[in-house]
Amino acid sequence: MTETMTYPLRLPRSIKKAVEQQSKEDGTSINQFVATAVAEKLSALRTAEFFAGRRERADFKAFDKLMKRRGGKPPRKRRCCSGRFYNFLQSFAMA
Repeated sequence: MTETMTYPLRLPRSIKKAVEQQSKEDGTSINQFVATAVAEKLSALRTAEFFAGRRERADFKAFDKLMKRRGGKPPRKRRCCSGRFYNFLQSFAMA
C-alpha cells in the first residue's frame, strides 16, 4: 500500500468551488480529484522531459535518409486482429 501524507492546501475560492463541482460530477472526493490532477500534471511534465531527451539524441540526417529511401514492401495483410477490432483501430487512423 502507498504511504500517504497530509498536506494542507490553500486554494483560491473560485478554484476550490470548481474542484468541488467537478469532483461531485465525477463522483469522487475532492482529495481524490486533487491527487489525480497532481498525478496527471507530473505525468505530463515527465513525458515532456522524456521526449526532450529523445530529441537531443536524435540523428536527423539518418532520419532524412530513411524517409527518402526508395522501395520497400506494402504492409502485410492483417492477421492478428478480428475484423471488428481492426475497424475500430482504423477509425482512429482516419480521424
